[in-house]
Amino acid sequence: MRHHPAIVRGKVAVVTGAASGIGRAAAAKLGHAGMGVVLADVDEVGLAEAAEDLTRDGVAVRTIGADVSDPASLAYLREAAHQLGPVSLLMNNAGREGGGGILAGADIWQQTIATNLMGPLYGIQAFLPDLLAADWPCAIVNTGSKQGITLPPGDTAYNVSKAALKALTESLAHHLRAAGDRITAHLLIPGFTFTGLTRARGVTEKPPGAWTAEQVVDFMLAAMARGDFYILCPDNEVTRPLDEKRIAWSAGDIIENRSALSRWDPRYEDAFRAFMEGKSE
Repeated sequence: MRHHPAIVRGKVAVVTGAASGIGRAAAAKLGHAGMGVVLADVDEVGLAEAAEDLTRDGVAVRTIGADVSDPASLAYLREAAHQLGPVSLLMNNAGREGGGGILAGADIWQQTIATNLMGPLYGIQAFLPDLLAADWPCAIVNTGSKQGITLPPGDTAYNVSKAALKALTESLAHHLRAAGDRITAHLLIPGFTFTGLTRARGVTEKPPGAWTAEQVVDFMLAAMARGDFYILCPDNEVTRPLDEKRIAWSAGDIIENRSALSRWDPRYEDAFRAFMEGKSE
C-alpha cells in the first residue's frame, strides 16, 4: 500500500485512544508500516495488551496513561514521544459518548466537550509547534463523526462536541496551508464501526452492518495517501452516495430555510423521502 509521506520507517506516530477500537487498529497498522508508536489512553490495561501485541511483532512502542482532557497530560505525552524518536504523525482519536440531551447534567456536557473537543485541541497545541519546526512530512488526524455533521437527535452533547471538532479540524487545515503541503490535516469520519464504545452498549459480536476498526483504518490510510481531508467512511449498511445525500439535505436546511434538523421533522418527511429516492432536488 502506498502511504502518506508522514508514514515512514524511522518516524514516530502518536495515537490517543489507542487501547481499543480504531486507535488500537491504527497503532498496529502504523507500527507494521515501520513507525515507532506511542499509545496513549486512560485504559492502562488495554494499553499494556496493545503494546504487548505490537512489541511481539517487532514494533518500537511506548505507552502513556494519558487523559486528553488535561493539557498537562498532553504536554507529558509530547515529551515521552520525542524520547522515542522524531514525531511525524499525531492521531487525536480518544473520544467518549455524551449520553444525554439538552438537559443532561453539566458533568456530562463538560466531560464530553473536554474529551472530544478540548482533547484534540490540547494535542494540536502540544505537538504542532514541533511539527512546524520540523523539515519532514507530517500529518494530524482527528477522529470525528457523521453525527457531528448531520446531528441526529439523541446524544446532543456528543453531536455538539463532534460538530465543533469538525470546525476545529477545518480551521487547522486552513492554518497549515502556510506550510505548503508538508503538514496535512485530516478529519476521519467513521461509519458504523464495531469498537469499544459499541461493546460498552452490550454488543458483544460485530453487527453485520458494521465495519471493523481495521477496515476503517485501511480506508483512512488509503485516503490520506490520496491527500483527502474529509475521510468519509462507508460501512456495510450505508454507502457513500447515501451519506452524501443525507449531508446535502442537512446543508439544504439553511439554503432552503427549512426547519432545523428537518430530516426528523414530520412536516418534511415526504420531501426528505422523495429527495433520497432522487425524485426531487
